[in-house]
Parts: sequence; C-alpha cells; structure tokens
Amino acid sequence: MTTGRRLGAGMPRDVDDVVVMLDGATTFATLPDDDLAIFWGAYLGTPDQILVSGDLQKVKDEIVRVREDARRRKGWIMDTYLLRRDPGRR
Repeated sequence: MTTGRRLGAGMPRDVDDVVVMLDGATTFATLPDDDLAIFWGAYLGTPDQILVSGDLQKVKDEIVRVREDARRRKGWIMDTYLLRRDPGRR
C-alpha cells in the first residue's frame, strides 16, 4: 500500500500488487509500464460508486476523464486503485 506521491518514483519491480491512495496527481497515468492492470474505484461502497478496470495503458485516459467529471460534479473525490503486474509479461 502506498500513496500517489511515492508511486511517482515508479512501480516497484519486486512486487506484483500495489494499492494506491491519495493520488490527486493521477500518477498512474504517467507510468510507462506495459504489464500492469488497474482496478480503479471512486466513492467505494456508496450509491455513487464508480469502477473502471483494465490494461493500464488502455484505460488510463478514461479514468482521468471519469475522475475529473466526478470531481467536478460532486466537488470532491475519494478514490483508490490496485495496480497488478502480470508476472508473465515482465
């Protein structure tokens, strides 16, 4: 488990799963890794819950857009995500 700020140094190569919280800078969108899946959620456990998942490189722009829209609509955002490395693609 880490923060978006700490993820800015890159996805650790020695782990396959990282849960990230407090990523106001959407650091996931800057990661160059092509072997990561992301499981992103906002307002988890509430009626406003939003979920997006898939290959990081394919869905990162969608997550940034959905996140910005939700924040604009509600005035705040609370999101978290799991990055999962595909060990077969290292």
